[in-house]
Amino acid sequence: MNQLQTKLQMYIGGVWADSASGDVITTINPATKEALATFPRGNQDDVDRAVKAARATFESNEWREILPAERGRMLLRLCQLIREQKDELAHLETLDTGKPLAQALADVEVAARYCEYYAGAADKILGETIPIRSDILNYTIREPLGVTAHIVPWNYPIQIAVRSLAPAVAAGNTVVMKPAEDTPMTALRIADLCEKAGFPAGVINIVTGYGAEAGAALAAHPDIDHITFTGSVVTGMTIMKTAAQQIKPVTLELGGKSPNIVFADADLDEAAHWVVRSITQNAGQTCSAGSRLLVEESIREEFVAKVASLMSALRIGQGLENAEIGPIISEKQLTRIESYMQVAQEDGAIIRTGGRRHTEAGDGFFFQPTVIDGVKPEGRLAQEEIFGPVLVVLPFTTKEEALAIANGTEYGLVTGVWTSDIHKAHWLASRVKSGQVFINNYGAGGGVEMTFGGYRKSGFGREKGLEALKYYTQVKNVAIKVNG
Repeated sequence: MNQLQTKLQMYIGGVWADSASGDVITTINPATKEALATFPRGNQDDVDRAVKAARATFESNEWREILPAERGRMLLRLCQLIREQKDELAHLETLDTGKPLAQALADVEVAARYCEYYAGAADKILGETIPIRSDILNYTIREPLGVTAHIVPWNYPIQIAVRSLAPAVAAGNTVVMKPAEDTPMTALRIADLCEKAGFPAGVINIVTGYGAEAGAALAAHPDIDHITFTGSVVTGMTIMKTAAQQIKPVTLELGGKSPNIVFADADLDEAAHWVVRSITQNAGQTCSAGSRLLVEESIREEFVAKVASLMSALRIGQGLENAEIGPIISEKQLTRIESYMQVAQEDGAIIRTGGRRHTEAGDGFFFQPTVIDGVKPEGRLAQEEIFGPVLVVLPFTTKEEALAIANGTEYGLVTGVWTSDIHKAHWLASRVKSGQVFINNYGAGGGVEMTFGGYRKSGFGREKGLEALKYYTQVKNVAIKVNG
């Protein structure tokens, strides 16, 4: 698989295979609209084959008797292989998503880091002893759940695939993964590297296809023990309902409408740089994007002008040319972003920069980085996730008003606070409803060690860090009567 293949296959039980139906889907480069490859249109039968393969391996002595330290060594080998193949993997990721090559390289390194991090944790998943009575030895064991389902989005395919695969395998589970129909290539390449890293057949299984077909079948399969999903709120709700019918646990990382709160006493140049970066990374197609700018009224004009100037100067182009902003993933998503420009016009908001398709970079799905001022906190622009390089501006005069606006959506994923007053920063951090709070930075380099997840409709459960391991294990209590 050193060269781009035009015909891809699924990976089930250690075997590369077509769909039982024989149907295929074509993936395209969103920067050029050119076809990249075909891959199987998986269905319920394919999902069933993959789950059965994963179950058989999970129950086998071959997998059960592998020591946790050896699972860690497998993940370390996978880490090494990912780094050895970083250029190829980044190239595939850029072709499939359109994102700038430098960002794809960074995503590949993050994927390697997940393997490295959880490799070190595999033999440190511990139980506890609990004092009960002098004649009872009581202890807990953390055991793997079994077969875990992983439904991966299109915006960070390799990074999010490995983000859940690594802790699941470190804890001793087997995996069935469904990559997004728009971006399947790097997940399939990871399966190939898992085989080379020594994972037994059936530990990692990849079923490609549409979410409404293969994804729905995977979420509904009765022999799945846990579902991890990253994507839209609507799909997350559907998965929750399906999981409830099977009494299956889920981890959901859903949407966001994350604010950057900028006070007049902040380092405004630094804040502006990160405000722009947080909404334009991956062309704004990021759950944790800083899509709302809450700015103190006294510096509103100055700061918004600074941000708009930085946004308008960004170079838009194809990912392989390493432009600063790549394309939107599809025509459907691009049209959706455009529809919000009509909302802005209807609401009387002011588009300070951008607001249109970008046609100078070629035939792909490009959209100009956009700043919209004069937005109402209760309006659609401030409430709904646009999922593009679109920043909306909301002024405030007091920290209490800033908090009310920040907490005034259905989401709660990330908050950025920009101020030189540490007391004000702590006051907001303790009251804002979001899973991550960054003070005078945004994202902190995306460290794999940092617990990540949301409040409210941004989801529940946690990924990344040691916290994620808890969601791929279950606790068993053992009490032994001690004679004598």
